[in-house]
Amino acid sequence: MEVNPQKKRTGLNRVRHAFGYSLSGLHAAWYEKAFRQEAVASFVMLPIAFWLGRTWLESALLICSVVLVMVVELLNTGIESAIDRIGPEWHELAKRAKDIGSAAVLLSLLLCIGIWTAAVWVNVLRA
Repeated sequence: MEVNPQKKRTGLNRVRHAFGYSLSGLHAAWYEKAFRQEAVASFVMLPIAFWLGRTWLESALLICSVVLVMVVELLNTGIESAIDRIGPEWHELAKRAKDIGSAAVLLSLLLCIGIWTAAVWVNVLRA
């Protein structure tokens, strides 16, 4: 059995191709409505994080919480795409996989909302 030619790449050639695949993934994700909404929200939230955070650590936490939502959404989209590739018919395990991915997105959103709410409360409303 022949090894996938992609697996034979090494060094900077491998890094260059991996970067290209990552950009392709971001491009594909842009056509997912949820990812696009989160990306647009991040364009607004990330600059605000520098203003809202009083220290570099607070700013980093705000930024990381936003980026985490996008990372989890990308993983969820990957799960959904793989499930859809298998077949369009309804199956309990496919539903479970998609529901678990969706739950991961929900938890990351709740974490992000909690961090941002705490930062606004401490740094704006109580200041």
